[in-house]
Amino acid sequence: MKITFMGAGSTVFVRNVIGDSMCSETLRDSEFALYDIDGVRLKESETILTAMNDTMGGHAKITTYLGVENRKEALRGASFVINAIQVGLYDPCTIIDFEVPKKYGLRQTIGDTLGIGGIMRALRTMPVLEDFARDMQEVCPDAWFLNYTNPMAMLSGYMQQYTGIHTVGLCHSVQACRKDLLRLLDMEQYFDGGKELIAGINHMAWLLECKDKDGNDLYPIIRERAKQKMLDSECRDKVRLDYIDKFGYYCTESSEHNAEYNMFYIKSNYPELIEKYNIPLDEYPRRCVNQIEGWKKEFEEIKAQGVKTHNRSSEYASHIMESIVTDTPYKIGGNVLNKGHLISNLPEEACVEVPCLVDGMGIHPTYVGSLPVQCAAMNMTNINVQLLTVEAFVTKKKAHIYQAAMLDPHTGSELDIDTIVKMVDDLIDTHGSWLPKFN
Repeated sequence: MKITFMGAGSTVFVRNVIGDSMCSETLRDSEFALYDIDGVRLKESETILTAMNDTMGGHAKITTYLGVENRKEALRGASFVINAIQVGLYDPCTIIDFEVPKKYGLRQTIGDTLGIGGIMRALRTMPVLEDFARDMQEVCPDAWFLNYTNPMAMLSGYMQQYTGIHTVGLCHSVQACRKDLLRLLDMEQYFDGGKELIAGINHMAWLLECKDKDGNDLYPIIRERAKQKMLDSECRDKVRLDYIDKFGYYCTESSEHNAEYNMFYIKSNYPELIEKYNIPLDEYPRRCVNQIEGWKKEFEEIKAQGVKTHNRSSEYASHIMESIVTDTPYKIGGNVLNKGHLISNLPEEACVEVPCLVDGMGIHPTYVGSLPVQCAAMNMTNINVQLLTVEAFVTKKKAHIYQAAMLDPHTGSELDIDTIVKMVDDLIDTHGSWLPKFN
């Protein structure tokens, strides 16, 4: 079996996902085909995975494919394709995503999922995914495309609606959500045997039900403790805790993400909110710089000390592949099109995050029904932007980029329409060839 990893220069992530696969008796004898356009990063990943494979028994075959000219061969015959690319990297594109909007008075925290940063990231990534899909249709048409790249809903939704490739979007915030909340509120005694229902959209899927092992609803305790935790000046999850108070439910992704998915917390006319809610402006650029420096140090340590064995993580990818290959049922939270109104009060063309069952026939989304109306309304403010961004790429109409930015809750609440248009034009010009041409 062949498993292809697109964006294998993401060395830490490829180590975790391929390492997980090497822990599986079902997957460990596979060929792991590593693809990237950066030869240095690709070589680092090959070095680490080869050493890890030797440490874990040498079952796998590691192959590498460098550059666009070798992409089709990397994909040829693959059963699974794992996507973790970052088009434009931190330098220059993430820097552009943050610095250009600052000129117009727009601040961001992460900028990879929604907002003007998420819109730009999607528009420079979709052309690459279009090429991936075209190659896959030719050389591995039945493969599953496991997407980890953000903006998750935009990219997964595009692949699902327009390419015909079997696609699911995966985000580890789903499996971490319940335990993260219980840990934050000192409720670890409820870890074991508990039950949950999570549904919505990526990075804003709602913890709709949270029960203990006996089926008792934990939300009354959660709501009371969340109010007390909001008084803690050191707490770094206040946006999501405020969601519990204002909207009734906790959601999947971190407060630094959710601070910019709405019009409530980052407001130039209310600068005191930044301190009140501990909102880390410019967090993602700082994180990128630290990760780049941290990886250099870690790689030198690995070369000096050798590669240790790997313990299988809770990341979905290896478990999904194992489930499909062995026809053993497995449950995930997956990002899929809302076909058949899996969430009945969100549109069918939206990419939603819902419980999915996996078996030998693939990935099967489950019906959830209606979200609480306020949760669906919050999701729709994000879905509007997602659908318009996909439409902008498919039609190549610049007007849809303007409209996506105007309807983005954070951007639209901070800037007037004319300024939004100027900012978008500036971003398009500054990105240059990283973006397709729009009319």
